[in-house]
Amino acid sequence: MKDRLMSVAEVAEYLGTTERFPRRLIAERRIVFVKVGRHVRIPESALDSFVATNTVQPILVHRRAALRAVA
Repeated sequence: MKDRLMSVAEVAEYLGTTERFPRRLIAERRIVFVKVGRHVRIPESALDSFVATNTVQPILVHRRAALRAVA
């Protein structure tokens, strides 16, 4: 299956940010990208990987343990 290449504008919309954020990721080499002539494209799989890597899971605390810690 082919990997869809997304423009900076599409990536910004996907992430809910301005175009400046994906451009900074590219400039800092924090995300995989492809140069197509003078255009920059980000593979959808690289974006999915970036999101998965930077997803923070919540800390699960049992209510009784939390109450004992406060008391």
